[in-house]
Amino acid sequence: MGNSILRTDKLCKSFSSSGVQQHVLKNLDLEIQAGDFTVIMGSSGSGKSTLLYTLSGMDKPTMGDIYFGERSLSGLSNDQLAVFRRQHCGFVFQQIHLLDNMSVLDNVLAGGLLVSKNKRSVAAEARKLLAQVGLPATAWGKFPSQISGGEAQRAAIARALINRPQIVFADEPTGALNSATSTLVLDVLTEVHQSGQSLIMVTHDIKSALRGNRVIYLCDGIICGDLRLEPYATDELTARNEKLKAFLSEMGW
Repeated sequence: MGNSILRTDKLCKSFSSSGVQQHVLKNLDLEIQAGDFTVIMGSSGSGKSTLLYTLSGMDKPTMGDIYFGERSLSGLSNDQLAVFRRQHCGFVFQQIHLLDNMSVLDNVLAGGLLVSKNKRSVAAEARKLLAQVGLPATAWGKFPSQISGGEAQRAAIARALINRPQIVFADEPTGALNSATSTLVLDVLTEVHQSGQSLIMVTHDIKSALRGNRVIYLCDGIICGDLRLEPYATDELTARNEKLKAFLSEMGW
C-alpha cells in the first residue's frame, strides 16, 4: 500500500439508542499516509470523533476492517488494543486529562513507564520533550492546577509523544483554549508534524485546520470531500485560507 500507515476497508460503526440503530460511520474507505497531518472536519454529528476513536483502537468498529500497516486491528481483544495503543499511538484531547496529584514531569514519565521500565532513559526523553514543546523547566515540578491551560496542553503533547508513537490522534486539542493560547499549541503541533510525525486531528476550527496538509470532510458518516494542501508555511497563509474556505463552502460548511 505504498507509504500507508493506516487504512480502513468498508468501516462501519453503529450505536443502539432506545432500540433504534444509529449508523454513524457507513462503509468508509480511508487511507492515511505516513508523515501526513490529516484534519477531520464536518458538522456536529457527522461522525468525526467516532472516526478518530475507531481509527485509534479506542473503539471497535461494528463492521469492516482497520489496518495499521498490514496488521488488522479488527480482531484484537480489548487488552491487545490497549497494548497496541501504548506502543504505537499518542493521544491529545480537548480535556487534557493530566493527573492532578502528579507533577507535570511525572505525568509525562507515567506514560513512558507503561512501555519502558528504564526510568533513567524515560526521564531523559520526558525532559527533552517538555523542552521541545516549549514548556519552561520551572513548570515541570508543578501540579497541573498550578499552570495555565496552554502549558497543560503542551505537557499533554509531550506525554503523547513519550513512547515515540507512529501516529498521534488529537480530538479538538485547542477547543478549551483562548485564541492566543490556541496558536501556541498549534505551533507546537506544527513543529511536531514538521519533524516527521504523523497526526490525525479532529477540529471544527478553520485556524486549526489550516495547519494540516490534508483535510477530510465527513457528512453523515461518509467522506464527502478530501482536500490536499501544501506543507504549512506562514508566508502562504492567505492563499491557503482561501483554498480551505472555498473547499468548506463547497461542502456546505
